[in-house]
Amino acid sequence: MQEIISVILDSGKSALDMALYILLPIMVIMLALMKLLEAKGVLAFVSNILAPVSRIFGIPGIGIFAMIKLLFVSFAAPMASLSLMDKSSISSRYIASTMAMVFCMSQANATFPLAAMGLDLSVTLASSVIGGLSASAFTYYLLTRNFTAPPQNETPLEVTDPKENETVVQILNKGGQDGVKIVLGMLPMLILAIFLVNVLNQTGVITWISYILAPALALIGLPESTVLPIVTKFIAGGTAFMGVTIDLMNQGLISAQELNRMAGFVTNPLDVLGVALYAALGKRINSVIRYAIYGALFGITVRSCIHLVIY
Repeated sequence: MQEIISVILDSGKSALDMALYILLPIMVIMLALMKLLEAKGVLAFVSNILAPVSRIFGIPGIGIFAMIKLLFVSFAAPMASLSLMDKSSISSRYIASTMAMVFCMSQANATFPLAAMGLDLSVTLASSVIGGLSASAFTYYLLTRNFTAPPQNETPLEVTDPKENETVVQILNKGGQDGVKIVLGMLPMLILAIFLVNVLNQTGVITWISYILAPALALIGLPESTVLPIVTKFIAGGTAFMGVTIDLMNQGLISAQELNRMAGFVTNPLDVLGVALYAALGKRINSVIRYAIYGALFGITVRSCIHLVIY
């Protein structure tokens, strides 16, 4: 019993340290800036400008909005856009390809904290865009080619202006508050994930999995120590992966190069937690999510090749 309590306390301490000293400052600043850009209509303007090009890859204008939110806010940020797509008249073909893109690309809540540990942010963002567009195009033109083709005309995103009496400081403050809410919302899952990983580690499960996966990881130049964060990612999501990876890097068990090598296939929302959360957004999303997963796997393969070639 005492050992279990010790593991719980250690897990809680690790999670709080990551949340307060890594996640919180990054998310507050990023959310504040994104809130300002959204309030001033910059995000809607960029989305509408890029819409004619994005539709070539099977992504509507609102899909670009979801992409920006994912890359610079968090894995949960595109949910509002996808929920809106689910309730609108947007084609299911567009929904599937946009979902594939989201599942393939890196989420800011993991990549920006890891950038402080040596993750090459420029390469990660570039591979995300390339992989995401590959995933959406693969889904749109191959996996859902039998779906009804979407209409050519699309309603532009509305530019939302801030309230007349709302100053820039107030907008930034609201964005910062949203950042705090996101971090606090992540905290329970982060504690539970680190606790689960610690239990798996102490019970020898991770050692057993490492023995099985070690030969495959060796082929791409990754040590056995990367098994723990990889398993964590696909069980508990990107935030938990980020937390475990930072802990292992602080212990010197994973290098920056090894982090960048595995970033191509682990910095994305395609995991048990992510799929469950997105599938619950609406019936239309749930009906096409399998196509999105297949398309995302194609895009993740493209991303993985980019990272392995570069690093």
